[in-house]
Amino acid sequence: MKFPKFADLILFENDDIIVVNKPPFISSLDEREGGEVNMLRLARQYADDAQICHRLDKETSGALIIAKNPEAYRAVSMQFERRKVKKVYHAVIDGTHVFEELLIDLPILNVGKGTVTISRQEGKRAETWFQSLKYYKHYTLVECRPVTGRMHQIRIHLATQRASIAGDDMYKGQPVFLSKLKRKYQLGKDQEELPIMKRFALHAYEVTFKLVNEEVVTIRAPYPKDFETLLKLLDKFDA
Repeated sequence: MKFPKFADLILFENDDIIVVNKPPFISSLDEREGGEVNMLRLARQYADDAQICHRLDKETSGALIIAKNPEAYRAVSMQFERRKVKKVYHAVIDGTHVFEELLIDLPILNVGKGTVTISRQEGKRAETWFQSLKYYKHYTLVECRPVTGRMHQIRIHLATQRASIAGDDMYKGQPVFLSKLKRKYQLGKDQEELPIMKRFALHAYEVTFKLVNEEVVTIRAPYPKDFETLLKLLDKFDA
């Protein structure tokens, strides 16, 4: 896999902070020891003291805040802890769902090995707001606004509504195939059809927070190519 140049990912930069549009399939931090490229390593080649202020799942694309110095890292981390950072994600979900400022408030328990479950007894508080943005015949484009920052929060909260993110097999989301959208779609004789997106359809679209000087900024991350292609094909064949 060819990695983009870090400088080309930058959406915003000043002396303290960088916001990048994280590509899919790159971890935010070291998942484990080894030579895997991750956002932290890329950032440190660009700015020596770079620290990642929050995490996005490996497959999730979008706005990621990186601090260039310890003071900035503290300032942004405090905002995350106090739930002062406003995060907006976009997701394509299975089925047509009308969510009008729906609040899902189900506690999440991290059971280890990268898996979580809903547990009213032992889980930690988790809240996400959902708003449907666009309806298709078989899918919905949804805005997700997590208040808390639990692992896999948006993904599992949507799954509880039978509205799993397209392609999220961990939470029963089905991959999107062109043959499902396009009538009379013909595959070549020995061809195996690949899904339109090779990951789950979740993108960190926007982030609002305070800079070190207290100025509030909102940074938007354009959709990556695969997400954009999926929406274009849905517009064309599933509207």
